[in-house]
Amino acid sequence: MPIRQLFATQFYEGALDDACRELSEEDAAGQAWSHEHGYRGYTSYASLNDLPQRDPRFGDLVRHLNGHVASFARNCSFELGGRRLKLDSLWANVLEPGGTHSGHIHPHSVVSGTIYVAVPPGAGPLKIEDPRLPLMMAAPQRPGTFIYAEPKPGTIFLWESWLRHEVPAGNADRERISISFNYRL
Repeated sequence: MPIRQLFATQFYEGALDDACRELSEEDAAGQAWSHEHGYRGYTSYASLNDLPQRDPRFGDLVRHLNGHVASFARNCSFELGGRRLKLDSLWANVLEPGGTHSGHIHPHSVVSGTIYVAVPPGAGPLKIEDPRLPLMMAAPQRPGTFIYAEPKPGTIFLWESWLRHEVPAGNADRERISISFNYRL
């Protein structure tokens, strides 16, 4: 008697931390850039520009992020003339314990952000600088000059790309994994 297969049901489960770690192991150019620039860990920032096409997990993430970014743009009262912000770049970060990323902005973008995949205890916050700081000249430091945003796994932070921010060193004993991105007109 023949056997027929009636319900072929596939089930896939994947995690973005796995995708980021796989990239960090396979991307020789990203490893080299990270090493040359003193990045403690791995970033695909300067090596891979096709993550949403390379891996469906990143493509799904972009579709999810698009809604968050559109809502943020409305709340910022951007006059987009009927246009939408478009993903410009997306990169994976696997930051080793004690790793940092010095203060910076994201030129040529409108909205930047990070989604946190793995945030071990002690990994540290995102440090955001008051944009008035360079204009304060001789004024004494005041509370709120820096804001420290504490991420959890699954947290999405969005900000206008001109906002200076950094990743201070944490004291976690495991890697902090995140995916950062920029949107432009």
